[in-house]
Amino acid sequence: MKWTKRVEDPNVWRIYRATVGLSVAYGMALSLLAIFLDAKGFTKSDIGNLAFVFGLGIVALSLVMDRLIERFGAKEMLVTCFFGYAATVTVFPFLDSFTSIAVLRFFDGAFSVGIWIGAETMLLSRGGERNKAFTMSLYAVAMGIGYALGPGMAWGLTRLGPLAIGFVAAGVLSLAAGVYLLLRLEPSRATRQIVYLGQLDDEAPTAPPRRLSRVEVLWQIKNSCLATFTYGYFQASVVLFLPLYLMQSKGITEGQTIWIPAFFALGMLLFTNPAGLLGDRIGHLLTMRGLSIVGATMVLGFVFLESYWAMGVAVMVAGATLASISPVSLALQGVSLRPEDYSRGTSIYNTFYALGMLFGPMISANIFQHHGGAMMLYHLVALWSGFIVFSVIFYRDDPAAQQRQERFALQRRAES
Repeated sequence: MKWTKRVEDPNVWRIYRATVGLSVAYGMALSLLAIFLDAKGFTKSDIGNLAFVFGLGIVALSLVMDRLIERFGAKEMLVTCFFGYAATVTVFPFLDSFTSIAVLRFFDGAFSVGIWIGAETMLLSRGGERNKAFTMSLYAVAMGIGYALGPGMAWGLTRLGPLAIGFVAAGVLSLAAGVYLLLRLEPSRATRQIVYLGQLDDEAPTAPPRRLSRVEVLWQIKNSCLATFTYGYFQASVVLFLPLYLMQSKGITEGQTIWIPAFFALGMLLFTNPAGLLGDRIGHLLTMRGLSIVGATMVLGFVFLESYWAMGVAVMVAGATLASISPVSLALQGVSLRPEDYSRGTSIYNTFYALGMLFGPMISANIFQHHGGAMMLYHLVALWSGFIVFSVIFYRDDPAAQQRQERFALQRRAES
């Protein structure tokens, strides 16, 4: 079955196209961030604290984003946040003081999470019931394309001028993507008027079902939330401190470290879609558990590698597995909630992602500074191991697991 037939809504493809442009901007900015801050004279603790402020911005907006979407619409909030991110990334390289950069990083985090929640809400509402992981995996592929291209573009631009030119180019790309969505994207039907299955257009409207409370939504999607917390913690820590670890402990040059995010994104790009298909086929939580086991093993093995290319392969496999968890966990959320609860679910989901990004760099920075980079990687492996155990305990949260258990019970009764 062709991709265009599995995802028929043209608005989904428009979000994918804008996401590619945005993720190129992300890839450019992230590949230069730690190097830029280090060149400005900021310590590892300063860098970790700035990442903490970035996470605060994510938490702040994610707590209210569902209400903003319900009030103004997903498209409107999505486009606004695109423009906001473009402004922050453009201004960033021209600031020098810790306070001014911290304020900008706060808004950087807020606009970023606004983009994620808006896009994810629209994609979950427009993706087919049996293709949610597939739909979200293509979204992750769009992200991966940009993350893979962004570092290379940043490397090329920094050969022509100062690091600041990479951030300005990222701002221009984000602005262009926002304008495209403003002109081409239709408002999300899921956030303005829910059409319930089984209700015909000419029937009298029925009362909508009761919306779940935040606590009820959280309990239904707890596996997804823990997965995204772990990934946010891991991603934010690795992006900031892996390049420094490589330069200090492995003898890797600054120019070589710029390509590390590209290796990670390449793995994500190659395997995210197969992971989504696998999740839709055998169960989302089971797929997430298997990806976590392989990814954590790669992170553990990374400590013992010395060759730059071997480390590149390890990073690529980690990206193929750990980064693929995000779209599958979103799909698990999509099959666990009703459409009217999607905006609330994605807000809670991204709050946990933000909490991971909030605490990860701060804790990782302290471990790195006082115990070394290897110990930092060990504690990330321990974190993924915790998620694996949690997913085993609450395996029944996956509707696919419940269906397998019901089929097994029916088969046992038939045999007896």
